Amino acid sequence: MAQRGSEAIIGIRGLRKSFGPKLVLDSLDLDIERGKTLVVIGRSGCGKSVLLKHITGLVRPDAGEILFEGEDMTRFDRKKLFQMRMHFGMLFQSSALFDSMTVGENVALPLRKHSTMSEEEIARVVNEKLELVGLTGVQGQYPAEMSGGMKKRIGLARAVAMNPQVVLYDEPTTGLDPIMADVINELIRTLQRELKVTSIVVTHDIKSAYRVGDRIAMLHEGRIIYSGTPDEVRQSDNPVIRQFVEGRAEGPIKPI
Repeated sequence: MAQRGSEAIIGIRGLRKSFGPKLVLDSLDLDIERGKTLVVIGRSGCGKSVLLKHITGLVRPDAGEILFEGEDMTRFDRKKLFQMRMHFGMLFQSSALFDSMTVGENVALPLRKHSTMSEEEIARVVNEKLELVGLTGVQGQYPAEMSGGMKKRIGLARAVAMNPQVVLYDEPTTGLDPIMADVINELIRTLQRELKVTSIVVTHDIKSAYRVGDRIAMLHEGRIIYSGTPDEVRQSDNPVIRQFVEGRAEGPIKPI
C-alpha cells in the first residue's frame, strides 16, 4: 500500500505511462515525506528510473498527478517547470560528469548557469560542497583522474550545490565495491541530516535500501505494491517482497 500523509512534499496520484505497447507505470500512487529518505526498490527495468524522470518533469505522464508542494507539476508550462527544477538535485547512475571540465568546474556548473553568485562566492560553495562529500584539494583535477567512488562523490557535490529541497539518486551504489558503496550510503544519510533535504533513492541493492531508507517502497508491475519502514520490509510476508529481498529465482517475480 502506498504511504499517504499530510507531511508529503511530493504526492503522486494515478500516475500512468506507456512507451508504445509497453505499460511501465500503471495508476501508481506514492507520497514522499518531507525531510525523509524514501527508497524505491524493484528489479532492473521495472520503471524506477522512469518514475524519477516523471518527478523531475523530464517525462510527461499519460495520466495522473505529481504534486510538489501541493501544485500539480504535470500542468506546469515550460517556464514554471524550469523554475521547479531549481528545487531538485540529481545524482545520476553514471555520475554524468563532463570530462572536459575540471572537478571544480563540474560542481560549479549549476551555480554559473542558475545563480548570480560572483566567482569568489562560487569558489567558496564548491570548496564547501566538496568538503562535505569528503573531497578537498581536487578542484583542479579532471574526472578521468578520479576513481569511480570519487566520481560519485563529485556528482553528489554538484547535486547539492544549489541547496535543493529534494535530491534524487539513480542507483547510487551501482559499480562500486562494498566499502565505497557504504561510503555513498553514509553520505546520503549525512546530507539528509545536515542539509535537511528530502531524498528519493531508486535501487535494486537491498542492503543499501536498508542502510539509507526511512521508508522503502516496492515497485512491481507498474505499481507500488508495498511501503513500510526497513524493519517492516524485513518482517513482511508479502511473497513478492520476500523473493526480492532474499534474491530468490523462484517466486511470483518471473524472469523477463
